[in-house]
Amino acid sequence: MAETVSSEEIQMRRSDFGLRLKNSMDKYGPLCVGIDPHRKLLTDWGYNVDADGAELFAMRMLQAANGRAAAVKFQVPMFERYGSKGFAALERVLYAARQMEIITIVDCLHGGLPTTISAIADAYFKPGAPMLADAITLLPYYGARSLQGVINDALNNSRGVFVASLTSNQEGASMQTAIRQSGEYKGKTVAYGIASTAQKFNKGINGMGSVGLIIGATIGQWIDDSGVDPAKFTGPILSPGYGWQGAEAKDLRTVFKGTKGNVLVTVSRFIAAHGPDIASLSQATEAIALDVRQALMEATQEGIDETEDDAE
Repeated sequence: MAETVSSEEIQMRRSDFGLRLKNSMDKYGPLCVGIDPHRKLLTDWGYNVDADGAELFAMRMLQAANGRAAAVKFQVPMFERYGSKGFAALERVLYAARQMEIITIVDCLHGGLPTTISAIADAYFKPGAPMLADAITLLPYYGARSLQGVINDALNNSRGVFVASLTSNQEGASMQTAIRQSGEYKGKTVAYGIASTAQKFNKGINGMGSVGLIIGATIGQWIDDSGVDPAKFTGPILSPGYGWQGAEAKDLRTVFKGTKGNVLVTVSRFIAAHGPDIASLSQATEAIALDVRQALMEATQEGIDETEDDAE
């Protein structure tokens, strides 16, 4: 017999991830600890460069993040390189994170035709999924609407997604700022169309939505060319690039000026470089969390100040 679900229950499910993530950010700050078991890090930590080493690394990073960061993000290729053993390791560390009640983001950057990526829900979203996560990352370059089915699968299962819009790699600028030649967003940039499509899923949600964007912290020099204004986006924004990739506090203030507490900054190697000692990892996590929190508070304040100046 088919389950009968009220419209209120559906709405609650579709807003659940955003609510849970915002509560975690309010409690622990806007830091997401990236768990990326690079070969060099495994070697530096004295671990084997294999699935077992990656799992040990991930478990240690989880311990450092627990109670100090709003979420953790797992880089799938760093596990995938070990084949089935790597995926089994990822399943176990995701289970461990759930037991710790840490919000998990799986950075798999999936995208494709709707009929192909519909299987993603079975892997990551549905009850009993082998790699059950709170959110995953998606690539929209088959067209942002190609993701509609998998996004709805996520929302209907109380999960979320982050769609790549303005990535931190420099070569991405030429494609993401390209002007669309047809369609609903003709004359606007590719990035603008992606952000606008994602925002539609957050319309009518009270508080932070569950469909997010990926906006790199290193894109300050060309964000104006994109036409995307992060301050107008009401879902969560996942921002890589801080620390190891070169972004500093001033870059966060530039890119995220006027945002309202919805930016989640990912830091990985900048923290992992202090391992494998748990105390050192924990101290690094706490210090970076404070830096990120301060920079984003200043970004919020700058937006308020500009609004007040315009009103005078």
